[in-house]
Amino acid sequence: MAKVKAATPLARDHDHAHCVSDALARAETVCAQRGGRLTDNRRRVLELVWRSHAPVGAYEILEALRKYGAAAAPPTVYRALDFLMEQGLVHRIESRNAFAGCPQPEQHHVAQYLLCEGCGDAVEIEVGGLARRIANRAAEIGFIVAAQTVEARGLCRRCQ
Repeated sequence: MAKVKAATPLARDHDHAHCVSDALARAETVCAQRGGRLTDNRRRVLELVWRSHAPVGAYEILEALRKYGAAAAPPTVYRALDFLMEQGLVHRIESRNAFAGCPQPEQHHVAQYLLCEGCGDAVEIEVGGLARRIANRAAEIGFIVAAQTVEARGLCRRCQ
């Protein structure tokens, strides 16, 4: 059975301002534990990713950084996003060529998303054992899985 994680817009008690501040605090902790450095630029990029629950593209992030007066270039944004993905703080939404904040960065896991075609929100869910089952089935037919991202498209409760 799918379990909706706490920091999602589908959670009944969701407080978006609180989830952004929580995400930034968790990022500081995760980076410290893993020996990574959450620079001011990386922190700003992460904050922009968490600004909404709709996946955000690298060039949208770049535009927002420039609006705030940052002298940013595409390589700067992509390097920050690469670092944030390595730390498990964001996931790439492959079908949208965009990024979304991870509500559970402390745990290594495969990103599993519900993507709303109405409002654009992306909700990370956890379907226990799905990633392992995919990898096991792939191994049975001689395929080695290098990366997994599960994306299901449809309409969220608000857009139905």
